[in-house]
Amino acid sequence: MRPVVGITGNSYLIDDSYPTQSCGVHNIEAMSVVSNATALIVPSMPDVNRLDDLCSLFDGFVFTGARPNVHPEEFGEEATEAHGDFDRDRDRLTLPLIRACVERGIPILGICRGFQEFNVAFGGSLYPEIRDLPGRMNHRMPPDGTIEEKFALRHDVTLEKGGVFERIWGRDTVLTNSLHGQGIKDAGERIIIEGHAPDGTPEAIRVKGATGFALAVQWHPEYNAGIDDVSKPLFEAFGQAMRDYRTARMGGQAAAE
Repeated sequence: MRPVVGITGNSYLIDDSYPTQSCGVHNIEAMSVVSNATALIVPSMPDVNRLDDLCSLFDGFVFTGARPNVHPEEFGEEATEAHGDFDRDRDRLTLPLIRACVERGIPILGICRGFQEFNVAFGGSLYPEIRDLPGRMNHRMPPDGTIEEKFALRHDVTLEKGGVFERIWGRDTVLTNSLHGQGIKDAGERIIIEGHAPDGTPEAIRVKGATGFALAVQWHPEYNAGIDDVSKPLFEAFGQAMRDYRTARMGGQAAAE
């Protein structure tokens, strides 16, 4: 049986009235085709999901991108117009879930907002708008154009030599897309930054001391994941980590029985 991965859902209104929980098809396809896992959406509804249940059911989690941002109250700041929209239910589910997964060694992968959630979960803070900072480029998604143009590769990410990401890709520079407005301000206590954009913006992080796969990237590797030479190795490595975790978990359960 393939490992089972939970993909964080996002709150969405159909016809501006009917509430749903959804995630992008590209995330599901990347998990199924490249990571070779059975992908299920985990509703970002903390009142109906228990952390212990989630951690017992899944072999890994993907914390995806989303339009709403992490609320600045989570890192001790007041909300401003620049911080944009929020999803407090997602904050209440994902931040403790990230910490629980790291504690238990459950493989986790963060993407865009998920990257920012990793940082906030361990006490870090975020800039509300990277493009307003001196010397920084505009990392936001282009407002116009086709989906191919919006997800086009835009800048290099330079990786720490000898780091986890360099080992995954076998090189110290990768070319990525860029579709985010916020970014890391102060790194969380356990957050190790291993990749930067040319303007110094953090782009690839790991959780210090994590016994399982605990990596996050600021870009969107799920787009063209099956053929992109940066995305594919990342999702393959995550898939292998989930298979290893499932084997160990099932072995432990069999021994207990």
